[in-house]
Amino acid sequence: MRIGIAGITGRMGTLLVEEVAAAGATVSGGIGRAHLPGDVGAGGFADIAALATGSDVVIDFTNAATAQAHAAALAAAGKPWVLGTSGLSDADEAAVARAAERIAVVYAANFATGVNLVLALAERMAAALPAESYDAEIVEMHHRQKVDAPSGTAIGMGRAVAKGRGQNFNDVMESGRHGHTGARKTGAIGFASLRGGQVVGEHTLIFVAGAEHIALTHRAFDRRAFAAGAVRAALWAAARPAGLYSMMDVLGMRG
Repeated sequence: MRIGIAGITGRMGTLLVEEVAAAGATVSGGIGRAHLPGDVGAGGFADIAALATGSDVVIDFTNAATAQAHAAALAAAGKPWVLGTSGLSDADEAAVARAAERIAVVYAANFATGVNLVLALAERMAAALPAESYDAEIVEMHHRQKVDAPSGTAIGMGRAVAKGRGQNFNDVMESGRHGHTGARKTGAIGFASLRGGQVVGEHTLIFVAGAEHIALTHRAFDRRAFAAGAVRAALWAAARPAGLYSMMDVLGMRG
């Protein structure tokens, strides 16, 4: 199995190289902003199209600006795509969905096993805790270099809550409150984003009622959890037909 890595010179890229080897697969190469590290064991590629051609599956942890171009290139090459880039716009996600009509795409807000268990719990809790009685708030914190907010995982939590309650997520999301906002809307899902230091990732979903307060928290201490999950997804996607999948599918958690 030849696994290509888009974003190979980044923090996640270095860990992905190690996790691909640990899984018994081969790094076909990668693309990145800087020179490839000497221990990658494979040459770099000129662009995403070349990487796709030279790989059996591509893992992509780059940035939202590349999403549409990468979607077109992977679909044209007919190669499975594991996408962990966050901050995608509606147009970016539409491009991902179009690619999934031709190739297997595993698109996840977070590839850590624990996070996906939390997302499953979030949906079930939301279904049991009515919006009229329990306000839902999501607090996330990441390192100071993170460029998008709320994080993809926080958005994933919000979508899980909305799904559990039968809501349209875009209609109930409230982020970046400032000034005289008025009273909190019933059914809203609030977000607060904190940035500082080198925090890998912390997410807390809070349900608040008049008589009780329930919190569900996940803390990541090492990015390796994300890398290991992404490699697992790549090996899984290689044998799947075209379609848009999530880490829930990879873990066999889809109900």
